Amino acid sequence: MKNITVSIEDDIYRRARMKAAEQDTSVSALVRQFLSDIAMIETEAERLRREEAVLRASVKLFRAGDRLSRDKLHDRSLRE
Repeated sequence: MKNITVSIEDDIYRRARMKAAEQDTSVSALVRQFLSDIAMIETEAERLRREEAVLRASVKLFRAGDRLSRDKLHDRSLRE
């Protein structure tokens, strides 16, 4: 576990101590939980990268070479 030093205004620290006391915890525990929550939030860029990977894996991308010829398109023997 790493230790960090944070400088804040006296008034903010006083209010943070009051909030911590209300929750029967410490200011350090509040900060630890806050930072943990932030670290776990998926960023928008991460979400877009994940969604793109899922899309690429689940959908075959269209290619012009995949087109059927006119004859194959109208060939009734290929249809069931």
